[in-house]
Amino acid sequence: MKGVVLDDVALLMAESDTVATAIDDLDGGRVVDDGGYHVTLAEDVPFGHKVALESMSRGDVVRKYGEAIGRATQAIEPGEWVHTHNCESARGRGDLAVRGEVDG
Repeated sequence: MKGVVLDDVALLMAESDTVATAIDDLDGGRVVDDGGYHVTLAEDVPFGHKVALESMSRGDVVRKYGEAIGRATQAIEPGEWVHTHNCESARGRGDLAVRGEVDG
């Protein structure tokens, strides 16, 4: 399997990723503690959704699969659910790449 499973609950696809993917429904307050990561979930994170592993400011690139997948539309703290309410997709957005607003 590609990636690393963190604390049996989240999948980190690449070392440079800023988010991990929940591999189960996760309850807010749960601590994900796996070596280099110690994150307390700020809210429930549904199966298959992303959880922030580090702080991101508005406009920061969100990384998954070792690639830019979007931008934070507001500040995101470690342990927060990352979805359409705080992240806009950059996948397939050639206009952003041309303007240099996202990489990879």
